[in-house]
Amino acid sequence: GLIFSFAFAAGDVSKGKTLFSDPKFAGGTKACSSCHPDGKGLENVADKLAKKEDLVVPGKKFKIIEEAVNFCIENANKGKAIDPKSDQMKDIVAYIKSLKGKMKQAPGY
Repeated sequence: GLIFSFAFAAGDVSKGKTLFSDPKFAGGTKACSSCHPDGKGLENVADKLAKKEDLVVPGKKFKIIEEAVNFCIENANKGKAIDPKSDQMKDIVAYIKSLKGKMKQAPGY
């Protein structure tokens, strides 16, 4: 029989990292990694979500990570928002959450 894992339902970190680095993702003009090389600046997202704290994107606050991702796709990357329930969104979110504790933020960042 087939075996399904919770990891699949939660998104694929590897696929998310690929999308994060693709300048054409969501019809955009630059990759997420252009502003966040190796995920810089996103290391605390998982902690903020766990504590139900706001995610702050320049000029705006979000409680839901998918809304923050789409805000960046539309504004920073000049792409089109993706379905918050899509596999692509699950993969991007899984990658962002995987950054927890991966690096120290630079002072003032």
